[in-house]
Amino acid sequence: MPNVNPKATYEPCPPQRVAFIGLGVMGWPMAAHLALAGHDVTVYNRTAAKADALVRALAERGVARVRTAPTPRAAAQGAGFVMACVGNDDDLRSVVLGPDGALAGMAPDAVLVDHTTASAEVARELYAAAQAQGAHFIDAPVSGGQAGAENGMLTVMCGGDEAPFERARPVIAAYARAVTRIGASGAGQLAKMVNQICIAGLVQGLAEAIAFGQRAGLDMKLVLDVIGKGAAQSWQMDNRGKTMVDDRFDFGFAVDWMRKDLALCLQEARRNGARLPVTALVDQFYADVQAMGGGRWDTSSLIRRLR
Repeated sequence: MPNVNPKATYEPCPPQRVAFIGLGVMGWPMAAHLALAGHDVTVYNRTAAKADALVRALAERGVARVRTAPTPRAAAQGAGFVMACVGNDDDLRSVVLGPDGALAGMAPDAVLVDHTTASAEVARELYAAAQAQGAHFIDAPVSGGQAGAENGMLTVMCGGDEAPFERARPVIAAYARAVTRIGASGAGQLAKMVNQICIAGLVQGLAEAIAFGQRAGLDMKLVLDVIGKGAAQSWQMDNRGKTMVDDRFDFGFAVDWMRKDLALCLQEARRNGARLPVTALVDQFYADVQAMGGGRWDTSSLIRRLR
């Protein structure tokens, strides 16, 4: 199960009734931070045993205001804020829509905050569905990975109406270091696509640089220390460079997830006419890594293709 490292201080926020749907490697620590920040939390997970395990883990830390629910609808009942973090568009629809979905249990004026990395299209669809029943929807994908979730230091990019965003922001801050409204519904998902496009190119460049340096016989850890103090510095270099040198990839953001995200980027580019030649190429490189059996390796495993 993911670790959760409580923040030294949580942003002041009156206790809220919150539901959290989806307890994967990201959702588990995010839900835990909400409880540790003093909120009254109800959790739902498709595998109920995982929800039960989170309640037990928090009880061991002396946190008692956490309970499970049998359906997303039941979790959402009475909650002012409903957070979701699931796998993809179809998973999101399955927990939000329908007779057992979260929207069916939400009160008017409640806010649904979706942290899934999904399409801008589904964000707008669920925004309209929420509006139709007097509720609110914020698309709010995150950056920072599992470590960011565990440490409560995620960056959250939001799309939706300003008033419900401002209400939700201090609640989201329990597991974030930055919560920013980018624009109207769908803007958060589009901003996350920009993020993933940037990362894809950076990781490929870093992989090529390290492979080149190793072929040249350089001490690449020393080289990374040196160039990391100059214009080449990046989060990927600081956090993944040395593990790439060591050929370690059993952690972090999985290649399978990255390919899902890049598919969203490429789909949106086809719709809006943007040109993404490097992104499309790196996506195929990740397909090569999958074919090597690396679907669950960290995205920095791109370097395996070059060795």
